[in-house]
Amino acid sequence: MDQNQTPLLTALKQAAETPGAAFYTPGHRRGQGIPESLAAVFGSQVFRADLPELPELDNLFAPEGVIKQAQELAAAAFGGDLCRFLVNGSTVGIIASILATCDPEDKILLPRNIHKSVISGLVISGARAIFINPEYDQDWHLPLSLTPKAIAQALDEHPDIKAVMVVYPTYHGICGNLAAIATIVHNYNIPLLVDEAHGGHFHFHQQLPPSALQCGADLTVQSTHKVLGAMNQASMVQIKGDRINLTRLDNALQMLQTTSPSYLLLASLDAARHQMVNQGQKRLTEALELAQRAKTQLENLPGLRVYHPPVTAGCVALDPTRLTVKVSDCGLSGYEADTILHQQFRVTAELPDLEHLTMIISPANSQGDIDQMIKGFAFLSQQAVSGELENSPTLNQQDWQMIDTISAFATPIAEVSAMSVRDAFFAKTISLPTPDCPGKISAECVCPYPPGVPILWPGEAISKKAIAFLQQVQALGGEITGCSDNTLATLRVIEH
Repeated sequence: MDQNQTPLLTALKQAAETPGAAFYTPGHRRGQGIPESLAAVFGSQVFRADLPELPELDNLFAPEGVIKQAQELAAAAFGGDLCRFLVNGSTVGIIASILATCDPEDKILLPRNIHKSVISGLVISGARAIFINPEYDQDWHLPLSLTPKAIAQALDEHPDIKAVMVVYPTYHGICGNLAAIATIVHNYNIPLLVDEAHGGHFHFHQQLPPSALQCGADLTVQSTHKVLGAMNQASMVQIKGDRINLTRLDNALQMLQTTSPSYLLLASLDAARHQMVNQGQKRLTEALELAQRAKTQLENLPGLRVYHPPVTAGCVALDPTRLTVKVSDCGLSGYEADTILHQQFRVTAELPDLEHLTMIISPANSQGDIDQMIKGFAFLSQQAVSGELENSPTLNQQDWQMIDTISAFATPIAEVSAMSVRDAFFAKTISLPTPDCPGKISAECVCPYPPGVPILWPGEAISKKAIAFLQQVQALGGEITGCSDNTLATLRVIEH
């Protein structure tokens, strides 16, 4: 295929430049009616291309023209057989993949460190989750990936599982042995679904881990906006092989996605694909060089550590464009360090957590960005060495070492599952003081965000450790989402 073309972007440009009397949505009429305050910030030109499903622009849910061409080009570029564009983020791709492969009450095998969008997929589909834990790095308190052995054991114990979903890579760039997992899963003739939200760039450089499709995935969901050049919220589903029911997938996407999709988002997917095919090797090489320079400089700063994961069955590779820096040895939580870097240096991490900060180094970053980041981390290091961080809540929190004994993934989830996610979602609930909740069944999907990995999910028995973990995250500056009481003074549980 001619990867030099951008059929959707080109058609949108032509439509935006073609004059005419518009009597269709949106009401701003190609930017003529946008608020002055909006034009002052963004200008008016972009709104000329904010168009609906004009005949020349095709239809996302019945593509026969430029959208179909753009999706075919994307499938070829990313190594798939078929591609579907998403304008509601990877969330809808995750949910649709579950709907496409599982009937109500069907079992699906999932890692416990799955994104909270999977919980929505379980509620909507009625599928029953068989959760297994990833390997865990006790030194850094980070989940790795599921091991082939754990998946094989789960499939042996539950031969009626209808699909397997894994995270590849994790938010921190950790990659499990996906090729071995695909072989095991396919021996049961069931599909392997992959949340590859953070790995859309893998296919375009030999120094990166192999993409999920290269490893044998049947369906993968990629957030094209996270590392590549698409607009925020623009993602793709890639399909390979014949294990996915395409009719059900398309029906699910029609149900989940807006009936008024943004052509700005759709065209950005077309452009991002074009950019990576034609410039990806060069741009990613530059990003990899920047990442390596950053790691080398950071490793020379006292009190800081750069993550180099152990090579285990649950971690065979690390995305080198991900940079995770441990700051807890400086007496700071990741949340505190993130606040200092953001407010004083305008350096903002992708993911702060209890002990670390994780940065995404993309092809759009510059050497100036890296220099500014190093300057900020050097300040943290110097302040720690000189003892000038005495007012840090982390230094003053007596229970900081609790993190050594609390792992969000410490308990085999199969032992604490009390009811299905869907049943818990629709059950009658009550609000109880949090100290009274251990042993009760959670009615909420509670998680620090980012990364959006649930610590409590609907249907799970609440443990003291989970509550303590959430309280510590909140005490050290982390944001907790999904709970009806943001103070964590109460939790909603299933009424008995």
